[in-house]
Amino acid sequence: MEHSVQRLKSFFENKRVVLTGHTGFKGAWMLQVLSCLGAEVKGIALEPESGADLISRLNVEALCYSSVTGDIRDANLVNGEISRFQPDIVIHFAAQSLVRRSYAAPVETFATNVMGTVHVLEAIRHLKKDCLGLMITTDKVYENNEAGRAFTETDKLGGYDPYSASKAACEIAIGSYRNSFMNPEAYEQHGKVITSVRAGNVIGGGDFSADRIIPDIVRAIQKNEPVVLRNPGAVRPWQHVLEPVFAYLCLLMEMSARPRELATAFNIGPEPADTLTVEAVTQMFIRAFGKGSYTILRQAGQPHEAGLLTLDNSKLKKAISWQPKWNAGQAISYTAEWYARAGELPVGDLCKSQIEAYLGESL
Repeated sequence: MEHSVQRLKSFFENKRVVLTGHTGFKGAWMLQVLSCLGAEVKGIALEPESGADLISRLNVEALCYSSVTGDIRDANLVNGEISRFQPDIVIHFAAQSLVRRSYAAPVETFATNVMGTVHVLEAIRHLKKDCLGLMITTDKVYENNEAGRAFTETDKLGGYDPYSASKAACEIAIGSYRNSFMNPEAYEQHGKVITSVRAGNVIGGGDFSADRIIPDIVRAIQKNEPVVLRNPGAVRPWQHVLEPVFAYLCLLMEMSARPRELATAFNIGPEPADTLTVEAVTQMFIRAFGKGSYTILRQAGQPHEAGLLTLDNSKLKKAISWQPKWNAGQAISYTAEWYARAGELPVGDLCKSQIEAYLGESL
């Protein structure tokens, strides 16, 4: 499916969209795109954790119809904000999304990722109007036995670490709500479409999270130090953040047209050639940025992280004729360019220029 600006604007213009987690990395990029497409967005999220976050460098008031500071673990807040806004679409990003942090804060991770999602689903269920619900999970929802093949949507869910397990549990909750309360076969009665999407590792400008490889490289370059790789051989599917963002938007358009067919789960990942090791991505980024170095540090007692993790994206391709647009090399190049130019251009302008480069059209 082509990412036509005209087609996207015709669908999203004046749509009321609740976007949870709009202060996060992916949420901030989605917020900018939705604003460019003319949607009325209510954001619900925690305050960003530091002034270095992408959202802190953007004019949130200009991008949002309203921006609510709130915790999705608060059921009354979530229900009240969604009920008052009466959205046409809910895009649920808000999550505790870091594997290593989940070891330090497992209760917070399960409460946010499982019950937070349940609160969003419950609010959608009680809306007295039609609504599309897109629930964002992760490629880490699968029980990973390192079998050497890409995961498909029918593979068994599971998780070793608290983050992965919480997201697998989240998928089970989504499936339960879809089957029990918003079943596609009874769409005429409730008017709700609940779809979950499992995206692989995303990179792009403006990610300043801890324990993520691109932000770690950038911080090391800024300090004139080598970046330390804990798990250089880990294999992941790498894609620019705009790949899943526009896949989500195209999927939402099709969910509106085919509500029974698309109320299911989808993988969103790059092509097999863009499944690379952490060390390869580090080398490519350093070359694209023009400076930097790395060192490998293997220590005993490190928290477990999966070695091989790849996704089969054929179900989404077939369902909505979607294709990735940028390969890993392009994704890394645009990401390096963003960080290199962030000091010389307003961040909103820099993001918009990359969105237009991705679309091949002006917004």
